[in-house]
Amino acid sequence: MVTWLMIAAEAREFEGILKRVGDVRPLKWPGAAFSRDVAWNNSRCFLVANGPGPTLVKRALERKPKVDRILSIGFCGALDPALRIGDIVVSGEVPQGVGASFVQGDVVSVDRVAITVQEKCELRTATGAAVVEMESAAVAQKAREWDVPFGCVRVVSDAAGEDLPLDFNQYRDADGRFERTRIALAALSRPFTVLPGLVRLDRHCRRAAERLGEFLANCEN
Repeated sequence: MVTWLMIAAEAREFEGILKRVGDVRPLKWPGAAFSRDVAWNNSRCFLVANGPGPTLVKRALERKPKVDRILSIGFCGALDPALRIGDIVVSGEVPQGVGASFVQGDVVSVDRVAITVQEKCELRTATGAAVVEMESAAVAQKAREWDVPFGCVRVVSDAAGEDLPLDFNQYRDADGRFERTRIALAALSRPFTVLPGLVRLDRHCRRAAERLGEFLANCEN
């Protein structure tokens, strides 16, 4: 039986997976804000999330786990204007037995949320990457150190041609986690501008999580 380690930033990025797995058990994982042990596609899978950015990834991966493969998964922002909400982007080796559509493209990791169309355009020009996110480079580095096969599967939650409704970088704590109470207060203080945008982003994230779960459910180990 193959044992996978799937690393995401937030627990909600696993929602589409958790809907499709059989046995879900609590998992004690030092340094992780969220962790589960699940049966997935005739394999065992550890789902671990510890917040956005490389610092929190490294904190969750201080010790080498006994796993056969590591996968960085979760939401991402599109840099390629052709990508739409819910599109799957795979970097590196393509998973076997894929029954759902996907795009193969480069992923760039930065330790901040790409907020504006201009910032996404500049990242696209500078890197040629298809999407941007915050963790996969740190996960890949650990996989190389441990000599464990690594892959990256991301799902688009915001398009290249849209600004995010709020500068989330202003609402991260000293460790890099998003301060949800402050974000909620910022939204309530601007109910006719920020709040509708956050509702729309939440809807996009729910759709993205569902698409990610659907995609991974169609992959063979």
